[in-house]
Amino acid sequence: MPEQGCLAGKADQHRELPRIALLATGGTIAGAPAGNLAYKAGALPAQALLQAVPGLARLARIECEQVAAVGSQNMTLDVWRALAARAQALCDDDGIAALVVTHGTDTMEETAYLLSLVLRTDKPVVMTGAMRPAGALGADGPANLHAAVAVAAHPGARGRGVLVAVNDQVFAARDIQKSAANGLCAWSSPGRGPCAHVHGEQVAWQAPAGRRHTSASQFAPWSGQMARVGVLYAHADMDPAWVRAMLDTGVQGMVLAGVGDGNATDAVLHELARAVRQGVAVVRATRTGSGAVRRNVEVDDQALGFVAAGDLNPQKARILLALALTRDASPGFLQDCYAQY
Repeated sequence: MPEQGCLAGKADQHRELPRIALLATGGTIAGAPAGNLAYKAGALPAQALLQAVPGLARLARIECEQVAAVGSQNMTLDVWRALAARAQALCDDDGIAALVVTHGTDTMEETAYLLSLVLRTDKPVVMTGAMRPAGALGADGPANLHAAVAVAAHPGARGRGVLVAVNDQVFAARDIQKSAANGLCAWSSPGRGPCAHVHGEQVAWQAPAGRRHTSASQFAPWSGQMARVGVLYAHADMDPAWVRAMLDTGVQGMVLAGVGDGNATDAVLHELARAVRQGVAVVRATRTGSGAVRRNVEVDDQALGFVAAGDLNPQKARILLALALTRDASPGFLQDCYAQY
């Protein structure tokens, strides 16, 4: 249920404002100062976030709920399940026009991509967060939240899937990545760029809706199940024992964050091929931050049984593999998923 007193907008004399649900999960945007540069993520409730943003009443009638109160480095499958379930219920509510989700920035791109795969809706779902906590000089949370509401209320957002609004820009969930540890310009979409810019209450769309949107995914509605998948980070002189160590944890799949074009040492590739023969799915991605890993370019994926991640980064490749393995573990099916999503 929405929190008492959490209605941000009031009846407009000239037009009917959209009803937007805000789901808060914590993060830096809800961070409270803890001395010097330190802060406690997720300390502020959802209502406090809304009260810090002037002008929201002109955009929408907002009802907020607290789903979690964690720093996103502590995001868990249980929180994902709760968030996805509540988001789907609100999307199914005819009275709700759109959703805004506040989230920590460390794993926001992963949560956004997951929601884009498991929600079945054409309604706008817009995520946002902050690089600076509330109370910090130049805190970006209020501006980002205002932008997220403006995007969610905009008719052009419908049918575009899950979006992320940060630093006056809007990115598709599949494309966005956090590409800097600090500063407000921490976001990018390699090879594509933002799909919109926000100027106050105005949203200027840069590109049409992509082929991937939330109502089309075969993983929606979500059962809440995900296979156990780990990420291996490749580097020079990598010890193949790391592959064997991950196998010992009982993983069903591995994503190689490979050097260059998703590559690794011959010894590591040999161990990964052995893992495939033992029934573990292996997906090759790149640690570089941009570009795409294509099949059979530097590595003979066909012979070794590997799957190429395309332009998905390792953390998102992991999410897709964890969902796909709940349906089918065959390399052909998995490769089709990376081509489609």
